[in-house]
Amino acid sequence: MVIPFKEILNSGKFIVTSEIAPPKGTNLDNTIHHIDLLKDKVDALNATDNQSSVMRYPSLGLCLLIKEHGGEPILQMTCRDRNRMALESDLLFAYSRGIENVLCLTGDSMVVGDHKGAKQVFDLESVQLLRAIRLMESGEDLGGNELDGVVEFCAGAIVTPEAHPVEPQLLKFKKKVAAGAEFFQTQAVYDLDNFRKFMEYAIPLNTKVLAGIVLLTSARMARFMTANLPGIFVPDNLIDEIAGAEKGMALQTGIEIAGRMIKTIQEESICDGVHIMAIGREDRVPDILAAAGL
Repeated sequence: MVIPFKEILNSGKFIVTSEIAPPKGTNLDNTIHHIDLLKDKVDALNATDNQSSVMRYPSLGLCLLIKEHGGEPILQMTCRDRNRMALESDLLFAYSRGIENVLCLTGDSMVVGDHKGAKQVFDLESVQLLRAIRLMESGEDLGGNELDGVVEFCAGAIVTPEAHPVEPQLLKFKKKVAAGAEFFQTQAVYDLDNFRKFMEYAIPLNTKVLAGIVLLTSARMARFMTANLPGIFVPDNLIDEIAGAEKGMALQTGIEIAGRMIKTIQEESICDGVHIMAIGREDRVPDILAAAGL
């Protein structure tokens, strides 16, 4: 039996979510395999929305697929690709088909993706999208028109605890809470001491925070993320641990690191749960959970 994500958020249990990247095409066999593998092992599955500005099968379509296969989907919505009318229409459709969880994202720039000639929209950004959802729940759209049938979403957002400087992130985090964010899935967290400091700020705001755990598959990947992805910092000791792994064991070492971090977060009650991002290695999420003792 699928338990609504909102109910899980309010249950007090340690929450575990993960995500599935839709295929670049219509072959859904591997996607369905990942859904079936993970649906009973995590509390909800994110359906990414043209992640990293790479065109893929739509998030809405993947959410429907997750539901069809007995999972609890979280619809990711980016403001990059659609104006406010299209976003509102998609929200109406999603809710009418039983999709009740949404993660509001501004979206990556087109320059990092595979359609560099595409026009960016950004009619809204993530805080405004959260406000639009709450407005629609009251029975009105962004044009001031009455809705014939309203929506009711468990709405969330993201935050980057390791951004430098972190102050702008803290300000936006507070704005997102004020706009109605009920949960946050963070960008990748590797420095737990730094994350504890962020949680000192977050806890008084009375929202649920899931620490983002990105699976490290190699020392090269760890160095690349630190050098090129704003807000992600992999400490040298973790890079050295993976670099020092026996030949062919780097991925297993990354799994052990992820499991160890999750175990620490749970045992010390640092936050409310974790969001595991395996990025193309979704089949290894059960191994991460096993390494964490979950």
